[in-house]
Amino acid sequence: MPPDAVQTDSSISDEAYQEHILPGVSRTFALTIPQLPPALRISVTNAYLLCRIADTIEDEPALTPAASLHFLQRFVAVLYGKEPAGALARDLVPQLSNQTLKTEADLVTNMERVVRVTNRLDGQQQIAIQRCVEVMCGGMHQFQQTASLRGVPRLSDLDDYCYYVAGVVGQMLTELFCGYSPKIAQQRAAMHELDVSFAQGLQMTNILKDVWEDRSRGACWLPQEVFSRYGIDLDQLTPGRADGRFEAAMGELVGVAHAHLRNALSFTLLIPGKEAGIRRFCLWAIGLAILTLRKIAATPGFTSGRQVKVPRSAVALTRISTNMTVRNDWMLKRLFDMAARGVPLAAPGTVRRTSRPALQAAAPAPEYSHAVRPVPLERGARRSEGRSAL
Repeated sequence: MPPDAVQTDSSISDEAYQEHILPGVSRTFALTIPQLPPALRISVTNAYLLCRIADTIEDEPALTPAASLHFLQRFVAVLYGKEPAGALARDLVPQLSNQTLKTEADLVTNMERVVRVTNRLDGQQQIAIQRCVEVMCGGMHQFQQTASLRGVPRLSDLDDYCYYVAGVVGQMLTELFCGYSPKIAQQRAAMHELDVSFAQGLQMTNILKDVWEDRSRGACWLPQEVFSRYGIDLDQLTPGRADGRFEAAMGELVGVAHAHLRNALSFTLLIPGKEAGIRRFCLWAIGLAILTLRKIAATPGFTSGRQVKVPRSAVALTRISTNMTVRNDWMLKRLFDMAARGVPLAAPGTVRRTSRPALQAAAPAPEYSHAVRPVPLERGARRSEGRSAL
């Protein structure tokens, strides 16, 4: 184990361990997940931590691509009960370098505790979470192997990347929300039309904000197709040397992300107003994302994600304003419009509501093969790979 790994009290319950480790691996989700009703809080925390384990495996620089795929395959097998979690953790932890955060190393070390929580969830929740992580592991690894400073070829490739690292999480949330509430389940079909777009809006915002940090790690998720129209070669980009053409292309992508966030708001408003906690979980993330896009649009030439980070005062105001209006659909739409003032917006019809198989419908057969299965990229996109989560 890396020498700075966290030591966790083994006497606490598995569910308490999840609550303990969450703030160490995600400050954002540590704020939003506690807004959920207790039953959902456990399952959503569990799902996020499993996705974070997958991220940790894929991001570990000491692992070769083959070794990373091997451990991802074993991790998916663990989730389907085909391999003990403890055995995988014992093999994986010694492979982690000091570049892995100590909280992430602790999470991998305690993988068995997190998987035990998964196994105590009801069948519908388990299927949604298992399928989400399986799809994510397959797509994430493929994209990561072709990551380069050239970006992805087309806007449709960016859509695919966002699906495998975030959109599938949006689908999973729909299933978890519908399983929690029969009233929400009445909106399942409408929510599935929007859940991938909801997650893509959040993921695209992060991609645009972190464009320079990603490039410092040798990756770029921007679509060359868009930047070529402005005469920009993504392979030649340097922080501080971007010109108006680059800003125009970025503005186009900001407009696409903005359109996805409008779908995200529509998704949230399908949830009954009485489910204020679930709405807050979604609204806080949407509010921070649209304010980040506003900062990006207002800060041409930014060279670091820190320069477009939403200040704490705006975060606090977002929480207060959404809390006050959480049950009022009209007021929430007005708040969004005010936050989005001045942010480019893609033309109607530019953003498609991606049609993807629902996770429940795509659940694997009982004779699951123990391996991360090939993930077909749609619309003729090349096979490539990506990382992260909602």
